Amino acid sequence: MKRLLLALLAAAALGVPTLPVFGSGIPRDSLPKNSAAQQTAAAEEAPEPVRQRFLPTRRRMDREIDKIKYAYRGEIMLGTTASYGTLSTDEADIWTLVSNITAEGAVASVKPFVGYFYRDNRCIGVRFGYQHMSGKIQNAEYDLGASNNISGAIPYFDMKSNSYSFGLFHRSYAGLDPAGRIGLFAEFEFLVTCGTADFVFDDPASRTYSDNMQLKLAFNPGAAVYIFPNVCATISFGLGGIQYNTVTQKNQAGEKIGSRETSKMRFRLNLLAINFGMNIHLWDHKKK
Repeated sequence: MKRLLLALLAAAALGVPTLPVFGSGIPRDSLPKNSAAQQTAAAEEAPEPVRQRFLPTRRRMDREIDKIKYAYRGEIMLGTTASYGTLSTDEADIWTLVSNITAEGAVASVKPFVGYFYRDNRCIGVRFGYQHMSGKIQNAEYDLGASNNISGAIPYFDMKSNSYSFGLFHRSYAGLDPAGRIGLFAEFEFLVTCGTADFVFDDPASRTYSDNMQLKLAFNPGAAVYIFPNVCATISFGLGGIQYNTVTQKNQAGEKIGSRETSKMRFRLNLLAINFGMNIHLWDHKKK
């Protein structure tokens, strides 16, 4: 009300005809331009400013991580990672507490994948995998010393497993050199793994089998280097994640004899999850 009175007084002082603004049926646009009444009406109808919880994008700090382009939008990436390791002993003394151990083992895996860069340095894709593990201990003796009076032999142990996996991943690159030849990447992967295993403990004639399933959300950072214009070599490190496992055990007749479920969250370097790979980038643009 006070604003209306002030507007009327100001209009009278300027010699502007005072027309009713509200309730008269006269549109505000018909008032004289720049009149006090029109300005007052515009102020009354102006919407309240919207409070933003976060800063606008233009005001946020730009760390220029994407300034150097390692891969361009529209590229298709084909590649694979592989790992292989063996362990073999022949009546060896590998520790002071364990002697006369005969053991052997092997771990091998191959994981082909395909990805699509939906924007510069950003890629989504799918990955398939196969892993084989085997291990055997035929004999081993342990001795904790005369003062502890604890000694004995480790029973016979034999294990084999095969598993298949399917995963979805998202990979973000950051170039390190102006030519875009060397880059780092951070990868998040959701993985589903199913497989079978059989093992023997103590009695070679008694063998049990198991069906295994694992759900895992993993974080795998790494580095990539172009060795040819469209071919790059990669190395990645498994730093753990969140996983859920279920195991169903069966006897030789195929009857269920037990099951267990486990879940855990662990973030640390896994020496068994260091993978070397080779990628081929198709439809690549010329590096700038």
